[in-house]
Amino acid sequence: MSTPRRLLLVNGPNLNLLGIREPDVYGRETLGDVEELVSRTAAAAGYEVRPVQSNHEGVLIDAIHAARTDCAGIVINPGGLTHTSVALRDALSGVALPVAEVHISDVMAREPFRHHSYVADVAVVHVVGRGVAGYAEATRELIATLTG
Repeated sequence: MSTPRRLLLVNGPNLNLLGIREPDVYGRETLGDVEELVSRTAAAAGYEVRPVQSNHEGVLIDAIHAARTDCAGIVINPGGLTHTSVALRDALSGVALPVAEVHISDVMAREPFRHHSYVADVAVVHVVGRGVAGYAEATRELIATLTG
């Protein structure tokens, strides 16, 4: 069976408020802008993208589980779940797909509780603090991992 040419793009809690919530931290681009950027970036390498955003952990976990059958990898910004969710980390580990972790802000330069990521040890790509453009970088790096 050939490897699927699809990526799952996961955005966690509050990322639906991109462009509105703390624009000095997260910028003015919207979630729609992020999804379009990742789709364009992936399409340039022959991949399609299935985006999912939810403020509910279980919805994200279900989407990750479903990806194991038809996606080659996962680009994820877990939002606040980065620092709290062992369940999300276990879902990513359990599907055994390559993961790119992306954060718009530099979480290491923010509050101390943001310095730990439960996703970090299961991700093969980490892009932090590069704004929304970091999603494109994470997508390119993940595809390079898949094809390299």
